[in-house]
Amino acid sequence: MSAPEQYAGGPIAALRRIAFLLERGREDSYKVKAFRSAASTLLPMPSDEVAALVAAGTLTKLPGIGASSAKVIEAAVRGEMPERLADLEARHGGPLVAGGEALMTQIRGDLHSHSDWSDGGSPIEEMAITAMELGREYQVLTDHSPRLRVANGLSAERLARQLDVVDAVNAHLAGTFTLLKGIEVDILDDGRLDQTDEMLARLDVRVASVHSKLAMDRDAMTRRMVNAVRNPFTNVLGHCTGRLVTGNRGTRPQSTFDARVVFEACAEEGVAVEINARPERRDPPTKLLELARDIGCVFSIDSDAHAPGQLDFLAYGAERAEAAGIDPDRIVTTWPVDRLLEWATPRFRL
Repeated sequence: MSAPEQYAGGPIAALRRIAFLLERGREDSYKVKAFRSAASTLLPMPSDEVAALVAAGTLTKLPGIGASSAKVIEAAVRGEMPERLADLEARHGGPLVAGGEALMTQIRGDLHSHSDWSDGGSPIEEMAITAMELGREYQVLTDHSPRLRVANGLSAERLARQLDVVDAVNAHLAGTFTLLKGIEVDILDDGRLDQTDEMLARLDVRVASVHSKLAMDRDAMTRRMVNAVRNPFTNVLGHCTGRLVTGNRGTRPQSTFDARVVFEACAEEGVAVEINARPERRDPPTKLLELARDIGCVFSIDSDAHAPGQLDFLAYGAERAEAAGIDPDRIVTTWPVDRLLEWATPRFRL
């Protein structure tokens, strides 16, 4: 019998990695929560106390630790690769997609992500730390705006409180990574943005997306989107067609609008067309992606992550952008943070 593979990461790292890989592989969220909960339980405990519980066989008496997570902890404490982790690394640890590798090396950040303040599954700090571990230089936190109640959208008051948390996270990370202040703001029926100008002005980046009345008449939808694009606060047009092509939410057809008119407005205003990298979205569709490319738009490859393991979804967007022949310098998420922030400054004209 061969000796167990060595593992030096420790039990907390093993539990977090398992949760990450489960999310990356789009497995059931209840499994993810179990391992992340176990990691949270161990976090404040001295390592010698954890080792003593392993020796006594009493780990499962701790809150949030079940039989599966206990096996992982026991192996990691012994310095052995946990079987569950080895299995997940084999199934979900490799490349998500063939292609886009060269572009991925140039991507510095991600302008669209969610936390448990709205409809994400993890705290702000977990999302930020994971992005940093993945080698990102910056991440924009873009929880939903108030009208999207089903996603626990943030009122102006809650958003203001969230900005203080972002400041605290950045102070803790001490300049090694930047968590930027943002929002995924709902585009209202007439094209206005679902947040006060005062709060929008306090943010670094604003992603504007349509989430309601996706079957709106073509001309009305075109006016709605153009009005939003021409709003001086808008930086990114999020998942422009709203379609779903696969996934546990089912499928949904794309909304109809005059894409040329909308993308010409984006090009004129310097608003990025989002390449939403979620596999169930693949938005915009290829023909529209190529149209936006030909019109001269800039782009933002975004994960739209609702959990830490989904931050790796950028690979799907990079593959699509590379296949479409989009110059990396036209992708704002390849830009350093100073250039990005200069571009994202609200476009008020005298």
